[in-house]
Amino acid sequence: MLDPKLLRDNSDKIRKMLEARAVEFPLDQLIKADEERRDLIIRTDEIRKKRNEIALEIARKKKGNVDVAKLIEQMQSASDDLRKLEETQVKTEDSYTKLSLSLPNLIHESVPIGRGDNANKEIKKWGKPPIFNFKIRDHIDLTQGLDLVDLERAAKVAGARFYYLKNMLVKLNQSLIQYALDFLSDKNYTLVQTPYLINRRSMEGAIIAEDFEDVIYKVEGEDLYLIGTSEHAVASMHSNEIIDGKNLPLRYAGVSPCFRKEAGAHGRDQKGIFRVHQFDKVEQFVFSRPEESWNEHERLLSIVEEFYQKIELPYRIMLLSSGDLGKVSAKTYDLDAWMAGQNSYREIVSCSNCLDFQARRLKIRFRERTDEQTQYLHTLNSTLVATTRTMVAIMENFQTKDGHIAVPKVLQKYIGASTI
Repeated sequence: MLDPKLLRDNSDKIRKMLEARAVEFPLDQLIKADEERRDLIIRTDEIRKKRNEIALEIARKKKGNVDVAKLIEQMQSASDDLRKLEETQVKTEDSYTKLSLSLPNLIHESVPIGRGDNANKEIKKWGKPPIFNFKIRDHIDLTQGLDLVDLERAAKVAGARFYYLKNMLVKLNQSLIQYALDFLSDKNYTLVQTPYLINRRSMEGAIIAEDFEDVIYKVEGEDLYLIGTSEHAVASMHSNEIIDGKNLPLRYAGVSPCFRKEAGAHGRDQKGIFRVHQFDKVEQFVFSRPEESWNEHERLLSIVEEFYQKIELPYRIMLLSSGDLGKVSAKTYDLDAWMAGQNSYREIVSCSNCLDFQARRLKIRFRERTDEQTQYLHTLNSTLVATTRTMVAIMENFQTKDGHIAVPKVLQKYIGASTI
């Protein structure tokens, strides 16, 4: 949610943001709803004041045995007017709230304008794609050959894009999680295993819910949604709280399964475990002072890079363009890992600064002293590891001539083997 003052004082800035994002949004309707709701607040306050004054006058005249019939009629008329205005006010507030919650975030000035691969900006590359002296396979063929995944039986019990991990791939999955938790724990992150379901109010605080209706799973008959990432649950942890500024930044490592409908996959992505409905993830989430959030954003990215360098996965860093930027984010870096079996870089990490957008929706503020005015803080998030996609990259890049998979050195102590 954006600062309402921006809507009133600098709506042109919002129009430019919408144009850069190529998003159609009824901004004039939102501006009108804001004007109407503020006008209604003034009018209802005036009628309440008038009604209170009449009530006092009635009480005073009754003490003097003066006829108050006309005043009672005026009182009833004021009450009727107030009731009608309050009904209109509720409808106007609902319209304003719905629109304001669907308005995207502002865009940082460094974000390139445009959409698609040509608009996204490559920041850097690290590592060299491996060179093989044998015919390589993608992860789908590798997992079938080593009996690491059962897709057919998963489809039988759950549907397409679910899977059974088997044998050593189960251990590799858990090894990535454990290594990620140890890695962030050494950097003084607070480890959090979150709820896997949250209510709509919490979900709407973290995302623009209407854009995710076709992506997230809802529990029928209950006010509960399966989380698409632990970011949603961690963001909501401190909703309606005032945080002591001396404790900022708060850095969390959220671990959870993630559940997504993943509509729109095509080709080989419909097979294997690259694009699936359920996967495990360790997420970084930071609550920051506003003036420190851009440094925190770069710090998140540096931590991600260190993690993948230790796993020895070649990657590139992409700065997303305005048209590809998530609506909640003001700036996002993607880390794309090299997938040898696909002969391309594929996104496995998203690292975003959301400014005060989520904090306003969730009413999360901070102050240094109790006598200070509160401020909205900034929130940032970044994948550290989404295990299925990272395992795809490991399998394809570390495959051996005899059809096995070498385990990255940093993971060998966790998995207890050097080869799968």
